[in-house]
Amino acid sequence: MYVGRFIVIGPDFGAYRVSSRSFPNRRVVERDGTLTVSPTPDAPETDNPYISYNCVREGGDGVVVGNGSHVDPIAEKLDLGYPARDALAESLLAMDYEKDDYDTPRIAGVVGEQSYIGIVRKDALLVRPVEDDPMLVATYEQADPGAVTFDGSGSPAEIAERAYEMEYEHAVCAAGVTYDDGDADVGFYNGE
Repeated sequence: MYVGRFIVIGPDFGAYRVSSRSFPNRRVVERDGTLTVSPTPDAPETDNPYISYNCVREGGDGVVVGNGSHVDPIAEKLDLGYPARDALAESLLAMDYEKDDYDTPRIAGVVGEQSYIGIVRKDALLVRPVEDDPMLVATYEQADPGAVTFDGSGSPAEIAERAYEMEYEHAVCAAGVTYDDGDADVGFYNGE
């Protein structure tokens, strides 16, 4: 099944996977603790604004995980002291769904003292707390945050690899983050 991009948010970890039929020549790179999705050196040139973006970024007392340019304003609101739920909801609402041919939803989560997962679609804005069990939301097919079986133990790179290997179609690259009492660590897996 093709679900597009998705995130898994647990109480103390997060994962993001790029799945794509149209733009498979992408990878995750790290720059000063921020993980960015960007084209590979051999990728064809494109003017598509949704191809390159930060997908994992620390902010305030948490870490933001998401599928687009909305990751930055969520992190900035956390830096300003917004509660995680409010930073997530306000930024998703302000940025709205992507105005592409598919009305692609924006998905994001915050991993921190209280973790949240959210989505803004053409027809709804949903933000849910993540308590004990991990939750998943995707841009297609699974566009309502729901419980998922996912092992969030190990390093961020191992978490990213597990997200990459989930049985959804067209895996491209993945990112992972762990959060422990204010300390965040990030890692990625590019299918190598």
